[in-house]
Formats: sequence, structure tokens, C-alpha cells
Amino acid sequence: MVLSREFYARDTVEVAKSLLGKVLVRVIDGNILSGMIVETEAYTRDDPASHAYRGVTARNKVMFGDVGHAYVYFIYGNHYCLNVVAKSKDMEAGAVLIRAVEPIQGIDVMMRNRGGYARGIRVEMLTNGPGKLTQALSIDSRHNGLDLTVGGELYIEEGKSISDRDIVATGRIGISEGTDRLWRFMIRDNRFVSTRKGYYYYQ
Repeated sequence: MVLSREFYARDTVEVAKSLLGKVLVRVIDGNILSGMIVETEAYTRDDPASHAYRGVTARNKVMFGDVGHAYVYFIYGNHYCLNVVAKSKDMEAGAVLIRAVEPIQGIDVMMRNRGGYARGIRVEMLTNGPGKLTQALSIDSRHNGLDLTVGGELYIEEGKSISDRDIVATGRIGISEGTDRLWRFMIRDNRFVSTRKGYYYYQ
């Protein structure tokens, strides 16, 4: 079952934790590609590391809009990042970055999308990073603003529930501000996360 809009209409940090274990699905020409979400990061309006921190721009306006929509942006001049807008009613903006997934279905297609067979990429390295997973699943700027709660070519569906004792919280990666916020969440001991840097247990 596709996650409802209500799922995302909560505190961004809580949604980031709740997305662990859920399944990201991409449909391409009738082929289903999917992976269990194993790593996320939360970004809010009052967060200096967030794109929304300095207000609405043409780039970040999706973060200020309806929850459950994809926020996709191009970074470092070479890859896309997939986020989903998530925030409670009293929050002006918020989004959760999907950092890594554990491949489930369509692995052959994902491998071809990343040139993995020619480069000898192991399955563990196929989608263990935000740029890797968007390349593997053919997600790009065309999907920015897409409603993820209605099914179609890109959505997130129910998977498994991850208990608090199996969630690890760390500082976020690749930022210079807001480094004190432990808003990167991973499934403990999962081999498909992007890195184990700053590994702390969430209580």
C-alpha cells in the first residue's frame, strides 16, 4: 500500500525515522525497481543546513508546499538527490533526504543504469548513497514536485516497521552547519548504508 499524505504530515525528524524499512518504488516501462529505505536525513526550515533556511526560492519552493511530494535537486554538478516533503502543520518547510536503499526488485536494471556490470559494482555499492540510488532508479529533475502518494512512476509503500532499538542516529554528511543535530538515521548493522561514519545508537 502506498504511504498516505497523512504519513508525511508530521514532524520531519519523526518521518525520517519512520521511513526506515519502507519501500521506494520506481516504475519504468512496466519494470518495477524497488529498494527498502535504510538511511535518511531530516532537514527543517530552522535548520542552517537546510535549503529552506533562507526562505523560498525557485529551487526549494517544493519544500514549502504540500507534504508527500518529491523534492529533487542536482548537486555537485553530477548527481541528483531525492527528498520527500514532510512537516507538521506548524512547520513552514521540511524534507527528508533518502540517502540509501537496499535493492529488492529490478536489480539487473539498476545495475545497467549505473554501468555496474562493466565496472564490477557489488550489489552493496549499487544504491548506498543519494546519487547512486537516483542513478540506479533513473530519478532526475523531471520528478521534482511529483506527488508520491498517488502511485504511478515513483512512490513509497509500506514495508517493515523498524524498532527504535534498531535505529542508529548520527550527524548528517556533507554539511558544514547544523552538524550538532543527529538527524541522519540508519537501520543498525545494515550493509547497504552509505557509510558508518559517526555511528551512534538512537534511544
